[in-house]
Amino acid sequence: MSVIYLLLTISIIVAVLFFIVFIISVKKGQFDDTYTPSVRMLFDDELIKEEKN
Repeated sequence: MSVIYLLLTISIIVAVLFFIVFIISVKKGQFDDTYTPSVRMLFDDELIKEEKN
């Protein structure tokens, strides 16, 4: 039974650490650019064609 308490404690600590890292990355602006990834796939072919010429 003590193993369950140990695993539960470790999993809560890991979850809190991941949550803190997520909050820090959001505050630093990691997820600010939502437009470029949706448009990037439209321009990939043009970049490849220019490099071959």
